Amino acid sequence: MKDNLVETLVGFGVIVVAAIFVFYGYSVTDVSDGDGYVVSAEFDRVDGLTIGSDVRMSGIKIGTVTALSLDAQSYAANVSMIIGSDIDLPDDTSAKITSEGLLGGNYISLSAGGSQDMLSGGDEILYTQGSVDLIGLVSQALFSAGDQESDTE
Repeated sequence: MKDNLVETLVGFGVIVVAAIFVFYGYSVTDVSDGDGYVVSAEFDRVDGLTIGSDVRMSGIKIGTVTALSLDAQSYAANVSMIIGSDIDLPDDTSAKITSEGLLGGNYISLSAGGSQDMLSGGDEILYTQGSVDLIGLVSQALFSAGDQESDTE
């Protein structure tokens, strides 16, 4: 009987610790109840961007990527994002996919324009720049440097 009591208390302790971790994870990830408005943008490439990636302005998170899809006609990547309701974006805002660093993930960086008209739910950000393929750039630089060396000989 004594062993059952100890096992029960240890099991209860594990459940309490797990509940604390879940609560902490929920509070840190800043999961909102959906208050805000949804805007979309079309990019030529979205390498490294995933659902749940940050949408930032001036380095501060103002939204989250909610959906990624491929346009069957233009083969462009469509990105939907939810922006906090306390942020008003001019309709000439630009969006760029940026990397957090060499090993970090990608996020969408917004730059506000100067228009007096604001984006509302369902609108599209028209000025976009897709992600940069760093490995492709490095290999292109290496191969072009090799071509220049063979031309000088």
